[in-house]
Amino acid sequence: MPMTDTRKALLQIHFCVLLWGVTAILGKLITLPALPLVWWRMLLVVAMLALLPRVWRGLARLSPRLVAGYCGIGALVALHWLTFYGAIKLANASVAATCIALAPVFTAVVEPWIAKRPFQPRELVFGLAVLPGVALVVGGVPAGMRLGVAIGALSALLVAVFGSFNKRMVAHADPLTVTALELGAGTLTLTLLAPLLPFVLPALASELWVLPDLHDGLLLLALSGLCTLLPFALALVALRHLSAYTVQLVTNLEPVYAIVLAMLFLGEQHELRPLFYLGVAIIVGAVFLHPLLNRRRPVQHPELLATAEARNLGE
Repeated sequence: MPMTDTRKALLQIHFCVLLWGVTAILGKLITLPALPLVWWRMLLVVAMLALLPRVWRGLARLSPRLVAGYCGIGALVALHWLTFYGAIKLANASVAATCIALAPVFTAVVEPWIAKRPFQPRELVFGLAVLPGVALVVGGVPAGMRLGVAIGALSALLVAVFGSFNKRMVAHADPLTVTALELGAGTLTLTLLAPLLPFVLPALASELWVLPDLHDGLLLLALSGLCTLLPFALALVALRHLSAYTVQLVTNLEPVYAIVLAMLFLGEQHELRPLFYLGVAIIVGAVFLHPLLNRRRPVQHPELLATAEARNLGE
């Protein structure tokens, strides 16, 4: 039986989400602190994109105002990745992935303010539905990991903020150009922020200029190429054949994939209590119901793929 375009696209999206789930595992396996880890990841992705003439052609067509706007969003992307990998280092991959699952909840609250649209009561209900899950997650982690939970929640909030701004600018540039510009600006942001981190966010402060060893270097290349640019390219093709509803349901599996992978490869289930997994089930269940509220909306901002893993893809 021949494979249809829709079935092939569905398999591609599942593969992409699996790769996004792997980012949390690689973040734990890489021995670098969060700051140099994210700096190297962003720099490597920008270097890869800089080899594409399409990126430079798209950049030449952008006005200074759009360049400034995307650079500002890139700064938020850098902070999102810094806090995401910071949560992994302060807690573990399962905790960080669960916190990122809160991004749609924050988006429901933040986007009406940024996009200047009316706030809908059903979005408040959606936000309240995950609170018991959050409480169980906090109660299900050791006390030493709770700072990681807080940093992870901040990362999810940053996804909501920069994702909402990205939606306002979605139609103005080529997605690859947007990604290169935002991550380039993010690399510069981290370079300038590094001396200030001990005063602003001491938990994530570390030396920036750290040269990775062979182990970390190979994992960083995998993180940048296989888990960032490869799923970006595959997802852009798959989006042509799938509805926003289907895409959102699949991308909501990202924390599930990450947690299962963390169990298999890192043994993290031994670090967490059953309450944590009950909380995860409530959060993921609520997030899976969220696409029902937006079933008819088209996928219209694929540039989020390379900057925030799968979050907010189909909203």
